[in-house]
Amino acid sequence: SSFNQPKFCPTAVWNPYGIAFANQKTIGKNPRALFININNTIYTVNQKKKQILMWINNRTKPNKITSDNSFSSSSIFVTNNGDIYYDNGYLNGRVDKWISNTTTSVNVMNVNSSCDGLFIDINDTLYCSMYLHNIIVKRWLNDNEMNTTIAAGTGFNGDASDELDGPWGIFVDVNLDLYVADCFNDRIQLFKNGESNGITIVGEESSNNIIDLYGPTGIVLDADKYLFIVDQGNSRIIRAGSNDMQCIIGCDKEGSQSHQLSNPTTLSFDSYRNIFITDTENSRIQKFDFLSN
Repeated sequence: SSFNQPKFCPTAVWNPYGIAFANQKTIGKNPRALFININNTIYTVNQKKKQILMWINNRTKPNKITSDNSFSSSSIFVTNNGDIYYDNGYLNGRVDKWISNTTTSVNVMNVNSSCDGLFIDINDTLYCSMYLHNIIVKRWLNDNEMNTTIAAGTGFNGDASDELDGPWGIFVDVNLDLYVADCFNDRIQLFKNGESNGITIVGEESSNNIIDLYGPTGIVLDADKYLFIVDQGNSRIIRAGSNDMQCIIGCDKEGSQSHQLSNPTTLSFDSYRNIFITDTENSRIQKFDFLSN
């Protein structure tokens, strides 16, 4: 994979006090998109300046890719060869790819809204989560046709097993199972490969309902399939296994101090097992250092 999925013990600990990796001056207001590859290059988007920002080799200042197109990107995904896929749907109705080592971007998927979650699985299938349309669509990137098919949801908001309400962050594992942060249903849904009915694995109807979610927007799996959930409405990060849940970051209350978050959106690991978070309302990216297992 092109992203980091570290392995942790159940007793893993992160520093509850974060470091401001990037602030509003660099990344603009209300950042959402975030991706870290296995070489620890960090990607985000400055929406006002129409720039994709990349921090390479621990540089303090990012490289910048500036687009001529108007875009308000909520999500980003980078493949092993350095191609950057980014949501360009809010105004332009598409997903674009910035081709590695070129000055060229191309259209790779047509959609009728923004993609609030993007993911490319091990079979080169691109997934787009459409929060406004309560559906997730996908397209095989090796197909010359631009046709999309439904991966999850019906297009109507609801809380039935085949429905979604404001789907946001998504994750597809090596078994091609799809995990969805089903925001307005306050749950995490798992759609097994080929199934249209989802299973609630975190949330009110799940067996693992130790901690209530409120508007989750991000979902990442580690190497042992522990879930790391951006619980946006509660401004915190939750780690969930099959039989346990715990808050690991932002566990006090919403705020702007170094141990607090305000409406975070996306989470990503670096190869050192540190956690980076788009702390959206605070207009910053926070880094929380891994301490120990």
